[in-house]
Amino acid sequence: MKADRLPHRYQAFVPMTLPDRTWPDKTLTAAPRWLSTDLRDGNQALVNPMTPARKLAMFDLLVDMGYKEIEVGFPVASQDDHDFVRLLIEQDRIPEDVRISVLVQARDELIRRTAESLRGARSATIHVYNATAPLFRDVVFGISRQECVDLAVRGTESMLRHSERLLADCDLGYQYSPELFNETEPEFAVEVCEAVMDRWEPGPGREIVLNFPATVERSTPNVFADQIEWLDRTLSRPAWRCLSIHPHNDRGTGVAATELALLAGAKRVEGCLFGGGERAGNVCLVTLGLNMLTHGVDPGIDFSDIDRVRRTVEYCSELPVSPRHPYGGELVYTAFSGSHQDAIKKGFAALEAQAAEAGESVRDRDWRMPYLPIDPEDVGRSYEAVVRINSQSGKGGVAYVMSAWHGLDLPRDLQIEFARTVQAVADATGAEITPDRVGRLFEQEYLSTADATKPLAVRHVPVLTELFVDGAGPLSADGAVRSGELDSLCTTLAPWGVLVTGLEHTGPAGKSQDPGREAAVYARCTFPDGPAWGFGRGPDLHAAAFSAVRAAAARAGETSPEPTGVPVAGPAAAERG
Repeated sequence: MKADRLPHRYQAFVPMTLPDRTWPDKTLTAAPRWLSTDLRDGNQALVNPMTPARKLAMFDLLVDMGYKEIEVGFPVASQDDHDFVRLLIEQDRIPEDVRISVLVQARDELIRRTAESLRGARSATIHVYNATAPLFRDVVFGISRQECVDLAVRGTESMLRHSERLLADCDLGYQYSPELFNETEPEFAVEVCEAVMDRWEPGPGREIVLNFPATVERSTPNVFADQIEWLDRTLSRPAWRCLSIHPHNDRGTGVAATELALLAGAKRVEGCLFGGGERAGNVCLVTLGLNMLTHGVDPGIDFSDIDRVRRTVEYCSELPVSPRHPYGGELVYTAFSGSHQDAIKKGFAALEAQAAEAGESVRDRDWRMPYLPIDPEDVGRSYEAVVRINSQSGKGGVAYVMSAWHGLDLPRDLQIEFARTVQAVADATGAEITPDRVGRLFEQEYLSTADATKPLAVRHVPVLTELFVDGAGPLSADGAVRSGELDSLCTTLAPWGVLVTGLEHTGPAGKSQDPGREAAVYARCTFPDGPAWGFGRGPDLHAAAFSAVRAAAARAGETSPEPTGVPVAGPAAAERG
């Protein structure tokens, strides 16, 4: 079939009319109730369903993260699901503040067996559902509207009857879902839910959770939000019902649909970590929770070790989490682009400067950073992987790596020059350049390997036009050069015929250096054939400057093995003079 004929096979989703909608003018100010369905909806969609060990690992992770409602299985779907529910109860693995939930179709025998699986539980919810959408009423089940309502009511009656007999000592909750709600006529969805509530009789201490699944995502997120706002206005007994949603991600807009539905009145969200589940998955609880955090709303869930969350989900599901998955993917805090890297480097420098000026820790400052919506440290990531170097990287990325990994703050002109060297290697290899290799490239290019105790022999007298001192360290605590230090350095270098025209501190404001650390100096010298940079380290400023000038001369091809009539000197010679 030709592609231009394909659209004629599909029809647009018909939105409901809600001209007085209010959700577009609202903002999220509090987290909803969360229910993880990783152990049920997520598990049933796996090629290899979880083993008991993997289920326990997932359950323990969810508890540790702070989820208080966890759907632990579909006890009548398989013996494995039934046995896992029994294991949790019989081994007393469920914390007192955690409510487990189990799913079952609205059929009497299945509800009885489900209630039996919960015997001994302190608190639990039985979640009953039946499909209500026209396509399923007409094609799949062949029932009328009234028969569909009767099925939901009989399921509620069965739940009451069996739970009173089997679960008298359990703090039991009830949840009902009109399955495929988003494809159900809105007024019929309300009719079914009202009939269920009439039989359950919600009231003080007797809540009902009404859950509305977008079982297959069909519409744009705004349409789902309209449906939820209309439901919230229309359903009775608002004080005793919790309006819950269960979005899927078939159109790739599950997160957006959920956030808009929360604005529209939903109070509870069902989903999976990293969006596990049938087809394109359920809505991602990680993305939802951390989206809230980036807007200053406490999600009530601990995401401080996002790598543990990702590793556990990958172990339990035997499926990889995309490297580009929001917040948790391996590469989501990494910049390869040169312009992005430069902006991030400047952002970190500004944040450190602001913190120093305010006398605060960087961790106490508001997070405002180019390209990084969340501080990687807040989710247990380090800064080392924020910038990675390949052929797309520029001076900002190289400078960041040199600073973050090697503790060296290169002068801007040197950043530009060295970035060309790194990019040439990246272009030649076609591979990422690791931070360790960046450091080795810098030393190979700019650090002299000559014996620092021997005098300097050059063909032409170097003219030292720029000298940058890295870090405060032995110079001062605030980055300013101590009184007399510049004069002393000039005295040391004078026997070389070297003119010192600049001395700067290049590190971020307030950056301090261990007094025992070697001095580090960048020297830019001018020779007849042009300028050259060199880098030097030494026990003091004088020795480091001498080493840097030596390196610059070597790079310019100005060194000679023996004196040629040009001044030959070193720090020791200057001291003798």
